[in-house]
Amino acid sequence: MHEVIFRYFPSLEETRKEKFARLRDIYNLWNGRINVISRKDFANFYTHHVLHSLSIAKIIDFAPGTRILDVGTGGGFPGIPLAILFPSSSFTLLDSVEKKLKVVSAVVAELGLENVIVSRKRAEDEKGTYDYVISRAVSGLPQFVRLTSGRISDRSINAIPNGIFYLKGGDIAGEIKALRQKPSVWNISDFFAEPYFETKKVIFIPVRNK
Repeated sequence: MHEVIFRYFPSLEETRKEKFARLRDIYNLWNGRINVISRKDFANFYTHHVLHSLSIAKIIDFAPGTRILDVGTGGGFPGIPLAILFPSSSFTLLDSVEKKLKVVSAVVAELGLENVIVSRKRAEDEKGTYDYVISRAVSGLPQFVRLTSGRISDRSINAIPNGIFYLKGGDIAGEIKALRQKPSVWNISDFFAEPYFETKKVIFIPVRNK
């Protein structure tokens, strides 16, 4: 269960541990009303959804004040687990599907996540700027970069330059080849031992809008 999170993030203090421990029960309650996670997959909630989201945190330690936009957040991934882990950064969770955001808003309220804004709109209608855009395979990678790269701020407060963190599995060679920017790619299996992560990757595309 949630102990898998503590194994890979052993320095969490009690407040964050408690939030991670409560996540599954909150989602289980809401998922019975509005299906945002397949019931077949719910037994793997912490590995397939929470830990997968947190793979980004194995690459970057968001500085306090970092602004992050989660595009196509769905049930709140990767945004909610990262918002728990980085309470001094701000997260805007964006999706166009109202019923999904009803669940996300309920989870945010239950956990008291004051660093999260939930927004119902399409990505192309978002006008704000952020240090990073994050997402979990909502479209083809070149399309996603075209859609969201204009949302990246030109200010930089982190060790890693501003840009897009994208979680995706399988063969991504063709999508990467189609990008104008050269991305960095990490195998999540280098961070987490669970078999689920054998083909999963974190892709980072730096974006400069100056």
